[in-house]
Amino acid sequence: MAGAARRGGPGPRPLLWLVLLGVAAASLVGAQVTSETKEVPENKPADIPCSAYRSSWSNPRIEWKFQKGSSLVLFYYGGELTEPYKNRVQFSPTTIHFNTVTREDTGKYICEVVGDGSHIAKSEVNLIVQVPPSKPVAHVPTSATIGSKAVLRCTETDGSPPPTFRWYKDSMLMPANPKTSLTFRNSSYTLDPVTGELIFEPLSGFDTGDYYCEAMNNVGSPQKSDVIHMEASEVNVGGIVAAVVVLLMVLALVAFGIWFAYSRGFFSSEYCAGHPGNHLPRCPPLSLPKTPLLFLSFQREKSK
Repeated sequence: MAGAARRGGPGPRPLLWLVLLGVAAASLVGAQVTSETKEVPENKPADIPCSAYRSSWSNPRIEWKFQKGSSLVLFYYGGELTEPYKNRVQFSPTTIHFNTVTREDTGKYICEVVGDGSHIAKSEVNLIVQVPPSKPVAHVPTSATIGSKAVLRCTETDGSPPPTFRWYKDSMLMPANPKTSLTFRNSSYTLDPVTGELIFEPLSGFDTGDYYCEAMNNVGSPQKSDVIHMEASEVNVGGIVAAVVVLLMVLALVAFGIWFAYSRGFFSSEYCAGHPGNHLPRCPPLSLPKTPLLFLSFQREKSK
């Protein structure tokens, strides 16, 4: 019986480990997580709260992380701020305080608090540093063929949050749906205010005009691009002009090559006679043709 007890003693241990792992996993899965978003103008101070902090927990361990895109870095670890935040940020258990924020500080700030007894809490703050948009750039083809697809793009890289876009033709605001406007009902296009793309498909003669775009994000004033004229024509004038220019360049190169060869005497009889090597073709000797007609003409003149 004793031997049986010894043999059976280790039996429950795997089950015990599974129970302990399950409890630990449950505590992590059940961790309290809060999330919020803050918007702060650039070059202004900002407070990022740690909602995960619990004053009732004894000796909690606090860590901060900063996530931007796919990059994740430690912000506060081991009881101290990491570089380059030491001179810019003040830490307290409930808050981190920025003296001033820049557009590079936009991202997610994650506060993790671990207390005794495997207690864990987590809070996240999405910080958006507000930056007004800069002057956008309008990418507009100067000429396009009627019946084809024409894509116009508007780009801007400084605004935060990312701006939305509007398009104007001949100083008139283009509606999202052209069929809702008497001015643009003869046009067929789609307009994406998020990406800034204006796509004509198909392009019509009505779409000829002066275009510019506008970027806005409710921070500062909307910004306008330069005006660019687009000409919708039956034929691709730009392509034809480009082909003619290329052809003229080729003809000019050929003419220059022939002139250069003549100027160096490459086609003269002296050049051929002076280079009798086997690697160059021999020029035939210059001689007058001897024909019966020339001989008869010479005899008549002699008889006279």
